[in-house]
Amino acid sequence: MRILAPQQAIKLSVGAALATMAIKVAAWGLTGSVGFLSDALESSVNLAGALFALWMLRWAHEPADEQHPFGHGKAEYFSAIFEAGLISLAALAIIGAAGERLLHPRPIESLGLGTVFAVIASAVNLATARVLFASGRAHRSMALDADARHLMTDVWTTAGVIAGVGLAWATGWNWLDPLVAIAVALNILREGWRLIRASIDGLMDRAL
Repeated sequence: MRILAPQQAIKLSVGAALATMAIKVAAWGLTGSVGFLSDALESSVNLAGALFALWMLRWAHEPADEQHPFGHGKAEYFSAIFEAGLISLAALAIIGAAGERLLHPRPIESLGLGTVFAVIASAVNLATARVLFASGRAHRSMALDADARHLMTDVWTTAGVIAGVGLAWATGWNWLDPLVAIAVALNILREGWRLIRASIDGLMDRAL
């Protein structure tokens, strides 16, 4: 697996977030699925998180000064906390949208092409996450690791959404689509909490 410099890796993540967001919005437009809408919302969170991580990485690599004699390396933990907060907000938005769709179910349309778009977006996220994981381990970067974990959450989210949309289309039970979206949102909240806890542990220098 190719190892990139931290800022290069995050720039790759920014590009991937832009690409996958466009693809998933197209999938939502084709199908009308709240599951695909939830996926598109998380991609917008990926973009915001990657941009903030890029800012924190630049700050983290600033040399030590009088006010920060040990350097600025812990700025990366703020990036992870910020990204976890965005993940949690996106999850709450997904739950709200899915709740409305549970009350007012709508049939799924154009499943085939929408699913193809979602799979393409997921493949982009998976490839990017693997690069981020490898680069994060090589550079011991919390920001890269957090962004990689967020992207992997997106990959599993897409898998869950495709399963929910497929079941709703095959059975005619349109309530399955928002139900799976809510399950996805709960998983996103869990991942957000794990990132917050790991970041706080790092800031507090908790022993392994």
